[in-house]
Amino acid sequence: MTRRVRIGICTVLILLGTAFLLYGIFSGQVAGVIAKATHICLECIGIG
Repeated sequence: MTRRVRIGICTVLILLGTAFLLYGIFSGQVAGVIAKATHICLECIGIG
């Protein structure tokens, strides 16, 4: 695999990840993700 192909694949994956991240932010998923992460974190510590 040439360097040019690897750079192209990395660029596409970064753009795709950014697009999904922005989609999640603008569709209002941030609050749900943070709530779930907090719940899981508190269970791991043993508080919740």
